[in-house]
Amino acid sequence: MIKTKITEMFDIKYPILSAPMGPFYTTELTVAVSEAGGLGVLSHTNLLGRDPIKTMKENFDYVIEHTDKPFGFNIRTARLQIDAPALIKKTARWINEDPRLREQCVYAVTSAGTPRKASEYWKKKCPTLKHFHVSPALYLAKKVVDSGCDGLVVTGIEGGGHQSYEEISTLVLLQEAVRAYPDFPIIACGGFASPESLAMAIAGGADAIAMGTRFIASEESEFHKNYKSVIYPATARDTILTTGSFGPIRLLKNKYALEHGKILSKEEKKDQESQLTMEKIQEDMKRYELIYKGDTENGAILAGQTVGLINEEKKVDDILSNFTKEAEKLLKDAMSKIQ
Repeated sequence: MIKTKITEMFDIKYPILSAPMGPFYTTELTVAVSEAGGLGVLSHTNLLGRDPIKTMKENFDYVIEHTDKPFGFNIRTARLQIDAPALIKKTARWINEDPRLREQCVYAVTSAGTPRKASEYWKKKCPTLKHFHVSPALYLAKKVVDSGCDGLVVTGIEGGGHQSYEEISTLVLLQEAVRAYPDFPIIACGGFASPESLAMAIAGGADAIAMGTRFIASEESEFHKNYKSVIYPATARDTILTTGSFGPIRLLKNKYALEHGKILSKEEKKDQESQLTMEKIQEDMKRYELIYKGDTENGAILAGQTVGLINEEKKVDDILSNFTKEAEKLLKDAMSKIQ
């Protein structure tokens, strides 16, 4: 078995997490990943017409009713994510009030914003929770370490969904982070969908990987069958970076993605945000609702470049066990070459 800081920290069998994929539901996927020996992670769900705080609590309750294994959750802390402060406080209260949640809900990952307020609050109010934050560049990783987080998620531009303006690959970013913080728990995300990628990450100093697109195309995930079906024939060239709600976003090419055009700069994006209306925000959110309901032409299909590695639906248990088994073999084969 592969033993790392992450497998020991969370008492999990495999060094694999499901990446948060908000605004969608990933409740059933979270249960499946945790039950299979990885760490399932609930997304920050805020589809139209749904109360994100009520939804998060319902998701928590669902997980502890269907598994007794560890799991985690995501909160996006971006400027536009107005429900984030309340969610940070509510999650701490729920965990403290429910012994089962306190035992099982062991991981929180914040993203698309700053981690400091969440880190300070959870350290004080919910010390049993391990808090990680997503960093797409080394200078941002330093902020995460300085903020008091327990670990770091390094994510490169290969990944699906919201990305950064820095456009640094996971391969380069992981090397930078491991050199800068060799003793800090590190999860690598963006570009992982095969045993080879798991082996490379572990050999390169990561303590685990997080996968999004590969888990979307799993049997247990609640993503629409139409969403899954467009992943299998796609290649790495079939994704595109365009402008999303919080900045650059990687989508599978379709009518909606191609109409978006160029990526706005940080300054242009901030100016756009200052002029946003509720109608415009709701129009953007409708695009996520459309793909969640199976509209693959007009919906926003979040997907990473790893679509080129995925050609079939698989059971979550098979993904975790086979990936780890094959990665172990690759790592042993690599060791055998050292004379």
